[in-house]
Amino acid sequence: MSVRITDLCIECDACLAECPTGSIVESDDNPTGEDMYYVNPATCTECIGDHDTPACQAACPTDGCIVWDLPYDEANKSHFEDNDVYVLGDDAANNQVSRPEISMEDRKSGDVECVIE
Repeated sequence: MSVRITDLCIECDACLAECPTGSIVESDDNPTGEDMYYVNPATCTECIGDHDTPACQAACPTDGCIVWDLPYDEANKSHFEDNDVYVLGDDAANNQVSRPEISMEDRKSGDVECVIE
């Protein structure tokens, strides 16, 4: 699973240096072709093991810019594979650590805070 950067991004670069896996790329390198920063879901770990919350979200000055994405599993396969916006590098994304306590309904609505209690 990973986080996702929304179109609220002001491209301030605050998140780039904070990502421990280097999963965030600038607009020019976005594989979807969108003019916005992109988080590679195949390498993003949500900072599990590095930080208590995603470091990019903590560094971001814009509320609602960095949100939870859907897990890459069989139930959501078409969300990634049949969608022009999402691009996965390989099936390694299938093995990412996930946070099952966040409901699918909340993930799909984007109404999830990046703080796990």
